[in-house]
Amino acid sequence: MVEKLVAGGRISDEIYLALMSVAEGNSHTAASAAAVLWPDKEGQWLAAIPALKKAMPGLCMLGDYDPELRRGPAIWLKCAIAGLLPEIQFDGVPVVYLPGVSRAELRDIESCPRELQPLAELQYRGVFWSQANAKDWTISAFLGSKNGGLGLDVAQDPATQVALSQALQAGVLLECNLEDLKGRTINAEWLLSLLAPNPTRDILQWMNEPELTRQKWGDVLWDVFVKRCKSDFGFDPIADGELVAAERLAHGAGKWAAVAVFYRDSFGSFPNVYPRLAKIQPPNMGLFPDQEQLAGYPQANEQGEAALRYTLSACSGMEALQARSAVTAADKEHGLRRGWLWARMGQSPLAVSLEHLAELAQRSATLPIGKTSTELASSYQESGWQVDQAVLKALACVHTKNDLDAVSAAIRAMYLPWLEETARRLQEAVKDSGGLSTLQVKNVAEPLGETCTVFVDGLRYDVAKRLEQRLSVLGTTNLSVCWTSMPSVTASGKAWCSPVAGFITGSQEDVDFEPRVATDGKPLSSHNFRKLLNEHGINPLEKHETGDPQGSAWTEAGDLDHYGHEHGTRLARDMETQLDQVVERVTELCGAGWKRLRIVTDHGWLLVPGGLPKSELAKHQAETRWGRCAVLKNSAHGTPLTFGWDWCKDVQIAYAPGVASFIAGAEYAHGGISLQECLVPILQLECAGEAESSDTVTIQSVTWKGLRCTVVVNGTSAGQQVDIRTKAALASSSLAASAKALEGGKASLAVADDDQMGAVAVVVVLSSDGNVLQKCSTTVGEQ
Repeated sequence: MVEKLVAGGRISDEIYLALMSVAEGNSHTAASAAAVLWPDKEGQWLAAIPALKKAMPGLCMLGDYDPELRRGPAIWLKCAIAGLLPEIQFDGVPVVYLPGVSRAELRDIESCPRELQPLAELQYRGVFWSQANAKDWTISAFLGSKNGGLGLDVAQDPATQVALSQALQAGVLLECNLEDLKGRTINAEWLLSLLAPNPTRDILQWMNEPELTRQKWGDVLWDVFVKRCKSDFGFDPIADGELVAAERLAHGAGKWAAVAVFYRDSFGSFPNVYPRLAKIQPPNMGLFPDQEQLAGYPQANEQGEAALRYTLSACSGMEALQARSAVTAADKEHGLRRGWLWARMGQSPLAVSLEHLAELAQRSATLPIGKTSTELASSYQESGWQVDQAVLKALACVHTKNDLDAVSAAIRAMYLPWLEETARRLQEAVKDSGGLSTLQVKNVAEPLGETCTVFVDGLRYDVAKRLEQRLSVLGTTNLSVCWTSMPSVTASGKAWCSPVAGFITGSQEDVDFEPRVATDGKPLSSHNFRKLLNEHGINPLEKHETGDPQGSAWTEAGDLDHYGHEHGTRLARDMETQLDQVVERVTELCGAGWKRLRIVTDHGWLLVPGGLPKSELAKHQAETRWGRCAVLKNSAHGTPLTFGWDWCKDVQIAYAPGVASFIAGAEYAHGGISLQECLVPILQLECAGEAESSDTVTIQSVTWKGLRCTVVVNGTSAGQQVDIRTKAALASSSLAASAKALEGGKASLAVADDDQMGAVAVVVVLSSDGNVLQKCSTTVGEQ
């Protein structure tokens, strides 16, 4: 028996077997065949020859002279078969493919063309590969014949015959497995599915780059694509063009619904489709349109954004109550657009921002409750901070000036009155009590062994809530609060929250709020501050230094305050990037072995788009004037909000009332008296140790199919999940639409953004409390 060169039962293998079986002939004959002649008058098999040559070194063909391709005229072939050409050697019986030549032409020697006569003689010493009825093998005949062929069920209609030829030319037919074809009817529809297995993607690919795609496909695949468009989608790409395709896609009816779904899932792969969709006008649906039917039209979304921009801008002339009502009504009208594809594509920033504006409208209707600073702080911790968070999130959604102006108008109308009244209540409480607090010696009294204190400049309470959520994957967190020093500025507050606060004091000469070392009276410069830390057994760490986890340390991370002063409202948009710096530093320290981290800050801040209200303070009264506070000269009269500096009560400081600023136009400021500036967080993190043995898991396999990933994990237990991230410990770096629970040791999850195709990532297994148990590097979409 002749063995296959390639195992697996492919059609190409079966052709090889059939040719070799003919070459063997009758084992009882005295001599083997000199050659196998393969006539093919119609040239149907021509496209298969390059692939067959790889498996059949003895295959040569009639044609123009090209010895490297084992191709040449009849006389050259005769010499090669006779072994007269050293450069052409055959291992076994040669197979001579004869395109354009029929068996009958060779059989009739008298009328045989002169150029073929050298081969005519081989019919007596060789053997033909042809049907039992002496006809040439066609593709359809070989697949369907039970006498020398494969005995498959092949439809005989013209469309199938054309599709067979196309499948052969494209190379897909030869790769089909014989076992898979048994019991199946091979017809035009099935063959076209081989040639174009994903017609929905093909349509989008063509719409994205029509001319380039047609050139890339070539004539065969283009012809198949046109046929499938006509038969499956009722659309002619040649006659109708890409704009008609865009109309069908926007409407999304019938089989075009599948194309629309595919586009929604992978729009990043087809960037030029959106501009075509944007040209399509939505249907006129009267006064009460069905919004879901408009979801496929970018123009409908653009019209909605324009209307919403007008509504939000109009809030600038409204009272707070009226503005809240307008925003709430707008959310009912435009909120559904957040579920449209255009929101995911970043084309609906106002609709996305509106979700947070609606929350601001609802929460800003309630003020912090209490008559004392403690009561107000408790109320703010319970819910008030969510007002500030809603403002930041609303601002983070918009980028262009027109959109930012519209959102800012709505924020200012609802937020500024709430902010003003909240600050006024705290200021009244501070006046009644004479101040916020005394020096918090608990900072030095607390045991700081095996603790690294991480200072983050300007970590406001609502931002600390975000940070706490992100750090929870590293261990157990606890968020508490305290009052910072008055005024709430970095020079005073950084010393106030430090573990050496008890060894620091101030003097009447310190007009820039920078205190001194208590023992020698030296200014608390950066150098003297580090020296003081060292003197009390606390190691000051520079960037990326990790120190000794068995001791105590101080380090600094993040740049929130500097960024806020530099960029104003843009801080809201870039907040996650700013927090990334803190998370990376904390992760680095945890990884170095620190068991306890204590994250502290000096002050919070106010951020009001359009600027804080202006408060007047005569220049001749101030020794030093900042945005929200000023050091008064000895000769100056006190203002209604004048208090002694917490580091030295002899230094009298005037504070701007409410949320006003002594400097006009400031959007970002601190140093005054408000819950946002003065109530500062202390975030404690107990870093998680090694996972228990019961949580030991192994990632067995990671398999990609497009943007969907299937993960198989051994040793799983209840509550564990799988995620795909760019940084293993950062939940915010997730590329997946959401983490998925492991069921039976298996989970399937998808990357949300097509632009991440080919990105380097990490598959992580998470415990029930979010800790990373195991990780495995991967590439998105790798085969």
